[in-house]
Amino acid sequence: MPKYLFKVKLTVDGLQGLLKEGAAARREVVERMVQSLDGRLESMYWAFGEDDVYVTVEFPGNTSAAAMGLVTSAAGGVRTSTVVLLTPEEIDEAVRQRVEYRAPGA
Repeated sequence: MPKYLFKVKLTVDGLQGLLKEGAAARREVVERMVQSLDGRLESMYWAFGEDDVYVTVEFPGNTSAAAMGLVTSAAGGVRTSTVVLLTPEEIDEAVRQRVEYRAPGA
């Protein structure tokens, strides 16, 4: 199954909810949401820095990942960006593909 990394920034509303509910409760909410999309929560880490939370998920495909990002961002507590994660084998397959391309000015 494809893997995705969600980089999450909490809004003021999200921070207030976190302070009220706690991180473990939010992880349970995320896990149920992922499962409802036929996915599997792989990891969820809170962090210092530009992003507040990093979530890795296995989903059946891009539409499930898009649904999660859209629904969570639309609720107003977070802003997400999604990164599609590729295995070494997928990169090897990409390297073997023939691509016709001309660089600008070449």
